[in-house]
Amino acid sequence: MTMRRVTGAAAGFVGGSVLAGLLVGVGVTPVLAVAGIGTTSAIDVFDSMPEYIEIGDLQTRNEVWAYRGGQPVHLADVWDQNRQEVGLDRISDTVEHAAIDGEDKRFRETGGVDATSLVRSLVSVVASGGEGGSGGSTLTMQLVRNIKIQAASELPTQEERDAATEEATKRSLDRKLGEVKLAIGLAKRHTKDEILAAYLNIAYFGDQTYGVQSASQHYYGKDAADLSPAEAASLVAIVQWPEERDLSTPEHHAANQARRDVILRSMHQQGHLDDAGLQAALASTPADYVRLTPSRQGCESAVRGAEYLCAYAVEVAKALPQLGADDAARADAWRKGGLRVQTTLDLDLNDRHKELLDRYDGAARAQFALGATFDTVEAGTGRVLTMAQNTDYDRSSTAPPTATSLNFATDEANGGSTGFQVGSTYKMFTLLAWLADGRSPDAVVDGTRQARSSWTQCGKRVTTKAWNPKNDSAGQTGPYSVRSATAQSVNAAYADMASKLDLCDIRDVATRLGVHPASGGELPANPAAVLGTTSIAPLTMAAAYAGIANGGVYCAPVVVDQVTGRDGEALGGQPRTCSRAVSASTAATAFDVMRGAFRGGTAEGGQTPDGTTLFGKTGTTDAADQIWLVGGSERAVTAYWQGNTDGGKANLRRYANGQGGNYAGARAGVWRQAQTAVNAALPVR
Repeated sequence: MTMRRVTGAAAGFVGGSVLAGLLVGVGVTPVLAVAGIGTTSAIDVFDSMPEYIEIGDLQTRNEVWAYRGGQPVHLADVWDQNRQEVGLDRISDTVEHAAIDGEDKRFRETGGVDATSLVRSLVSVVASGGEGGSGGSTLTMQLVRNIKIQAASELPTQEERDAATEEATKRSLDRKLGEVKLAIGLAKRHTKDEILAAYLNIAYFGDQTYGVQSASQHYYGKDAADLSPAEAASLVAIVQWPEERDLSTPEHHAANQARRDVILRSMHQQGHLDDAGLQAALASTPADYVRLTPSRQGCESAVRGAEYLCAYAVEVAKALPQLGADDAARADAWRKGGLRVQTTLDLDLNDRHKELLDRYDGAARAQFALGATFDTVEAGTGRVLTMAQNTDYDRSSTAPPTATSLNFATDEANGGSTGFQVGSTYKMFTLLAWLADGRSPDAVVDGTRQARSSWTQCGKRVTTKAWNPKNDSAGQTGPYSVRSATAQSVNAAYADMASKLDLCDIRDVATRLGVHPASGGELPANPAAVLGTTSIAPLTMAAAYAGIANGGVYCAPVVVDQVTGRDGEALGGQPRTCSRAVSASTAATAFDVMRGAFRGGTAEGGQTPDGTTLFGKTGTTDAADQIWLVGGSERAVTAYWQGNTDGGKANLRRYANGQGGNYAGARAGVWRQAQTAVNAALPVR
């Protein structure tokens, strides 16, 4: 709730005469005199204080959403303060009665200050030398204090926050007088309902929970609109002493119940609880109705398997320009919360991909540090539909070997992973450069292993150390058409192709398709890079291949469809950046050539049963410690990566996957199942 100050004559001026009338009228002047404080001095202090205070936008939850069944669904809440702001129409009358009857019986009659209670409090403060004293604060005065505490929590450094909180809560005459003046100002500017709603939304209810709605959900698992008298009174009992009365532990129940019963009797006295209701409430204990529901903060609380895209989308959303003009403004908007981030994640597809990874690439069964991901990118938009990983998501320092917060799919800057050598999936870029150079896919190249040291690099002939890459099998030798060499993934044939091209052209076409090292920097333009020695993120490779599926137009990956502001205004999503990387004819020919992988090539067994025309490429590093299959349809591309995550060299052709085969041998069949689900969701028209 945002409470704005009123300008002009209606705002009025709260001056010394108000305080003088209070002090003299209720007999507090002699008390001040005994303490050595004259009425005039108190009035001077009062006059020097600000006369109004605003409650700005309260910190509240940011919501992250995904899709299921084609419809938006809630995925996770992310916050600095666990608060869900609601209006009085969503708070039960029982809660309102408990707050007023328990904290400020004359709330609707006074102008923000109850003179009798105020005198009692001032006398107590003066008598204690400012070291203590009784309450006497009205709801409006408590709201003033909570506004100050909230403002303190938003200061940039811990030192500033601590100092401001101490100033807002210290027991002193100056603080009490300041609250009086500001409370009178609030009462002049706002209705009782506005003040009550603000109080119930800003109050701290212990256990890192703010506002009555979040407190109701946390302690009872229900909304603030549905509370019984005992439940409502127990919540109100917390606010004056959350450290001892919150309901987070049974050890606090006795203290909470004692204060709760006082509030219940007050509700009965004020006619808001009948005899039977009072007796029933008093007969209960907090243990009877507390159903502690842990506050599930952050992407850890998302549907299993969706945590990685959720966390990635949160980081993307925080940096979106529509949140503010600079980093500080964007950080402030995110901290204040109330934003709804609609991600691109398709939970139905992601669930299926996670299920496949658990079955075929289960981290718990692996005899080495096995990582695996499925990442699906929609052609033509760059929307990331799946980001499934074979590990559980865990940010703690005690995470087991089967869990991590490292996102294997993304760059180091986004998820902490430095990427993986992509092997022969990189050959697509040599093929594209070959076709763009006007060469035929049916041209014959030499697949015989041989050392080469002469290359063209950025328009110049250069001599390097002799490079002699081996083929995957001894039987791969002699002449091959480019089409056949691609389907069979013949390394020496591609080395021959690269020797006839400019290495920088190969690098540049990859760059135009968004390819870059996962740890940052530029792609190399050396011979070995042609066979995929650079460590690249799986999402990057999926998006590059999706550019070919899209007729040569590359669209950078996007994970945020829309951000909605706290006022309900649509702010827009992640900017979509698409650009032509290669000509439509080059892309179409490459697509056609790469169909061979599924037609007797290295991805045989990957053809989906729906008959969709597929293109793609496998990749296997020399030690088979990293293996890939990237491909898809005209509508969407799925990258399947499996590999060692700790620098080990476990050969995935030799290790059994627990499903009757080895990891490399099962690769095409597992990918087929993943892409079948994708094709069903995005059929080729």
